[in-house]
Amino acid sequence: MMIINIIGFAVIALIIWWFWFYKHPTAAITGAEFVITVEAGAYTPAHLTLAANTPATLIFLRKDAAPCAELVMFPQLDINQTLPFNEAISIDLPELKPGQYAFHCQMQMYRGVLNVE
Repeated sequence: MMIINIIGFAVIALIIWWFWFYKHPTAAITGAEFVITVEAGAYTPAHLTLAANTPATLIFLRKDAAPCAELVMFPQLDINQTLPFNEAISIDLPELKPGQYAFHCQMQMYRGVLNVE
């Protein structure tokens, strides 16, 4: 019984670490195309830096069959895009003003940020 409780607490701690404390890789984009992979419960990279007033194209490749990975949303930009499994989908971003623009799945389990500088 004690071992089951220890394993349960370890799994809970791992989930908390993954969704709230793990720092995903960061990448910079300067008016080009960039591939974001959706797999293992995360966007990779999840933090992107874009040049201000420069259009960019984000290419999402979904390798995660989870239903939550099926949609990516950019609420501040009013963009919602369905991501088919194992198929690359392009999202053209307009010229953005400096600031932070969040993107996530419909349940906000997969999360990322566009930093526009």
